[in-house]
Amino acid sequence: MKTIAARPYEYAFDPAHTAVVMIDMQRDFLEPGGFGAMLGNDVSQLAGIVPTCARLLALARAQGMTVIHTQEAHDPQLADCPPAKRARGRLECGIGDRGPLGRVLVEGEPGAWFVSELLPQPGDIVLRKPGKGAFHATGLDAILHGRGITHLLIGGVTTEVCVQTTMREANDRGYECLLVTDCTASYFPAFHAAVVEMVVAQGGIVGWAAPLAAVEAAFA
Repeated sequence: MKTIAARPYEYAFDPAHTAVVMIDMQRDFLEPGGFGAMLGNDVSQLAGIVPTCARLLALARAQGMTVIHTQEAHDPQLADCPPAKRARGRLECGIGDRGPLGRVLVEGEPGAWFVSELLPQPGDIVLRKPGKGAFHATGLDAILHGRGITHLLIGGVTTEVCVQTTMREANDRGYECLLVTDCTASYFPAFHAAVVEMVVAQGGIVGWAAPLAAVEAAFA
């Protein structure tokens, strides 16, 4: 067993039964011209975590841990995109529309793929998801059970939307989750900080939180 100096108390895990889940580190969310930028957000708020995410993925692969990349993307016919989701925000260029990086959040389009620094490697799992949470309408729970995974180290974007939703879904299913705080980000830093506090409140009601340095120290 390994232990990480975390909040609200140390996080114990067995790497053989642990997965790193990297959530939605896609061009549509992190790059100029993507969906996030078209929503009026400062994408540099997310781009800053790319180096730490790369370190976390490299550590996981070196330790033989399962690596999962989630990808929020819909099929080209938008059959798995609820009309309410597409209509939300009354956007001139929304889900399924053609933007600078191709059709927004559509599988196979340039914007839906991952940023170049965090591309999936052989042995990694790529999981397309149609919703915010990675367990909704996907086979994630079956994948984790099939590999004997009980613990999740979670990074990605955005902290208050897809990351938090996935972490709460995982918590309800009995997984022990640690939020790697400098491997997650929001367009709104205050939202990120609030989620970290929500996760660790009341004795870790949702899970644990720690920076990447603490995760790395567990393997030193």
